[in-house]
Amino acid sequence: MRSRTPVLDLVRPALHALFRAYFGLRLHGTEHIPREGALVIVPNHQTYADPPLVTIPVRRPVYYMAWSRLFDIPVFSHCIRLLRAFPVDIDARDARATREAVRLLQNGAALMIFPEGERTLDGRVQRFKPGAFRLAASQDAPVLPVTIVGGDHAWPPHKILPRPGHITITYHPVLRADTTLDPRAAAHDLATRTRTAIISAMPKDAREAPRARGD
Repeated sequence: MRSRTPVLDLVRPALHALFRAYFGLRLHGTEHIPREGALVIVPNHQTYADPPLVTIPVRRPVYYMAWSRLFDIPVFSHCIRLLRAFPVDIDARDARATREAVRLLQNGAALMIFPEGERTLDGRVQRFKPGAFRLAASQDAPVLPVTIVGGDHAWPPHKILPRPGHITITYHPVLRADTTLDPRAAAHDLATRTRTAIISAMPKDAREAPRARGD
């Protein structure tokens, strides 16, 4: 896989400056981002701007697994395809998206997946879907947990446009699946450890999703 992103490298300083000015963007733990090799980047999900925000310090091409319904939006779908996004049906097992993800990881790519599936409505971390962790475990790919804080205030789900705010993004040390466990258990364990890492950098009131009735 190509390890440089000339266009992004060119606009990265201006983009970072813009996000710092508008969102008060702060980045922590960027030294934990691997420069090469297969990688699954796993952030919590708060805004439509999360992919470019998280990508700012990642100095390599990044591919994005994105909710299939976003590809039905005129113009927007074209833009996200240009940014290396490909669709996945988050409500079902999507064999085509899985094959594409496996191909990318086997070629040493960095792949960003939001395990909540969609943006949080209240800032709290929602339950994780298992797909990203099954994929990482099956390919023995490291997982980079990423915590986004403040995005839900800067760009609430009910607002069309973002507003000035304060967003902090923390990149945690990479995690790997426990190879002594069977595949399902290894994926579950990896998901649990990833979620623990992500919520460790969040305010206490944003760490847990509300329990469903009957839980």
